[in-house]
Amino acid sequence: QDVLKSGKGAGNETVVAEFILEGFSGLDQRLQLFLSLLLLLIYLTTMMGNTMIIFLVCVDRRLQTPMYFFISSLAFLEIWFTSSTTITLLAILSSGRRTISLSSCFAQSYFYFALGFTEFALLVVMSFDRYVAICQPLHYAAIMKQQLCTHLVVAAWVIGFTLSSYHLVLLSKLTFCSPNKIHHFFCDSSPLFKLSCSDTSLLWKADSILILFGVLGSLCLIMVSYVCIFHCILHMPAASGRKKAFATCSSHLSALAIVYGSCIVLYVRPSEDVSLETNRVVALLNTVLYPFLNPFIYSLRNKTVKLALKETIGRTKVRL
Repeated sequence: QDVLKSGKGAGNETVVAEFILEGFSGLDQRLQLFLSLLLLLIYLTTMMGNTMIIFLVCVDRRLQTPMYFFISSLAFLEIWFTSSTTITLLAILSSGRRTISLSSCFAQSYFYFALGFTEFALLVVMSFDRYVAICQPLHYAAIMKQQLCTHLVVAAWVIGFTLSSYHLVLLSKLTFCSPNKIHHFFCDSSPLFKLSCSDTSLLWKADSILILFGVLGSLCLIMVSYVCIFHCILHMPAASGRKKAFATCSSHLSALAIVYGSCIVLYVRPSEDVSLETNRVVALLNTVLYPFLNPFIYSLRNKTVKLALKETIGRTKVRL
C-alpha cells in the first residue's frame, strides 16, 4: 500500500513526503532472495577489490606513480558510487523495506549524479595520463608531476559535485502528489520526474542538457585521447610494444563501453522514449557490474600489482 504523509499542496492534493521503491517486486520471492545474495557477494567483492587497490598504492612505492594514483582515486570513488545505490537495493530485496523519505531520496539522487559526473571527469583525466605516457614518454615525468595529478583529481571532484548541485536544484522545484511508487531501485531522475504533479517539461530539457554535457562531453574528450593514442601505437617500431599497448587500451575501452553504453541507454534519449523497466536492468550494469569489474580491468590483472599483492600477503603471513 502506498505511503503518504499528510499535507496539502496546490488544489488540495495530498503532498508526498515518502516514496516506495518498487525495486524488482515482479520477481518471485525466492528469486529476489537469490538476487540479494548474488548482489551482496558482488558488492563485498567490489569493496574488497577497490580497498585493496587503495591500500597497495599507499604502501608499495612501485605503485606510487601518476597512473596508479588516478586508479586509486577511481577505486575510492567507486566504493561510494556503488554504495549509494546497492545498499538500498540489498535492503529492498532482503528485508522488503521499500520506503524512503523525500529528503533521503533527493540526497541519494544528488550523490548518485555527483559521483557519476566525478567519475566521467576522472576517466577524462586518466585518458589524458595514458596519452602522455604513450605519446610523450620522454616528457611524462616532467608533465605529470604530483602537484598536477592532485589538482586534476580535486578538479574532477569539484566539477562533479558542482554539476550535480544544479540537478538538486531542479529536483527541489518539483511537487509530488499521489501516487508515490518509484518504479526503480533508487531515486533516479526519470521516475521522479514522471511522478511529479508539477510541469516538468522544462526540467526534463534542463536535466537532459546537463547529463548530455557530462556524458557526451567527457566521452568526446576520451575518444580524442584514444585516437591520438592509437595513432602513436601504430607508429611504434617494436611489435611487442604495440601489442602490450593495444592490450592495455582494449581492456580500458571495454570498461568505458560498459559505463558509457549504460549511461547513453539510460539518459541520452528523449524522455518519452525512456522505459522504466529497461532502466532498472541497465542501471544494474552502471551501478553494480562496472564498479565490480573496475579493479580487475585497471589493476588486478597487472603484473606489478600482482607482485605487490603477493609480497604484501607474504609479509602479513610472516608477521602472523
